[in-house]
Amino acid sequence: MSGTSLDWKERILAAHERIRSIVLETPVVSSGDLARYLSPLVKFKLENQQHTGSFKFRGATNSLSLLNSEQARAGVLTSSTGNHGLAVATAARTLGIRAEIYVSPQVSAVKLETIRNCGAEVHVVGSNALDAELAARATARETGRMYISPYNDPNVIAGQGTVAVELNHQLQHIDAVFVAVGGGGLIGGIGAYLKAVSPHTEIIGCWPENSPALCESLKRGRIVEVPERPTLSESTAGSVEPGAITFELGQQVIDRTVLVSEAEILGAMRQLRDHEGWVVEGAAGVAFAGFLKYAEEYADRTVVIILCGGNLSPGVLQQLQ
Repeated sequence: MSGTSLDWKERILAAHERIRSIVLETPVVSSGDLARYLSPLVKFKLENQQHTGSFKFRGATNSLSLLNSEQARAGVLTSSTGNHGLAVATAARTLGIRAEIYVSPQVSAVKLETIRNCGAEVHVVGSNALDAELAARATARETGRMYISPYNDPNVIAGQGTVAVELNHQLQHIDAVFVAVGGGGLIGGIGAYLKAVSPHTEIIGCWPENSPALCESLKRGRIVEVPERPTLSESTAGSVEPGAITFELGQQVIDRTVLVSEAEILGAMRQLRDHEGWVVEGAAGVAFAGFLKYAEEYADRTVVIILCGGNLSPGVLQQLQ
């Protein structure tokens, strides 16, 4: 169900109109202190300043806003590594909808408590993110309630794509966008919209070396299981669901893939903190680390780095010290 560029453009524009009064239009800024090292053409899109501290609020709000009255009364389920669960819980509370969130034991206690404080019911199941996802989907089928996927849902993808609608209004010209990738919803939405309105813009997907599920699937031409190792980029960790629409969409919109090490992620996070005062999560560090790896190639080009979130677990925050 990947659709054409025009289909996605119209879906994303509709999402933008639907949620623009609820979500924040996050700023695009040039670097401050980092300008000593970076070209002024390098821009940062500060989704870490979005409600709930992550771009995920966009997709959750759009998806829940499209429920009919019967679906809304029944409530929704989802699975999450943290940010999507918090986004669904917050959007559900705003719209008066009951939400249940399935997570793996890998999600930090702090994130779980934050989700519970939004009024959602939390279930800790399995051993990894895919286990939680499959359990939530099974419960949704059994109860007839809607499952709100973190990425494998066109309404969620369209909501994430509103980042690109804002970028297109905020900047006259964009040569390249660096985006951290987990399930592929954010890069799919951004890429689908920009390919329709700015086809010259290069879409670069960035992954931790320790968690490259969609990257490896794209390389092999099919969705594959990839061994997972711990990563600072907790919000992009996990496998890709079989049949995910983000796989085909990724094939269409991702022009380049970049893998970064844990040391590179941590170094990027520290640079953003020390030079700009931005304390961002590992996934945001992945996008900046991906850019830094190839910065010389983009020296004279207008580049946007998506700082996708600012929700650090205590463990990651301790490593950042």
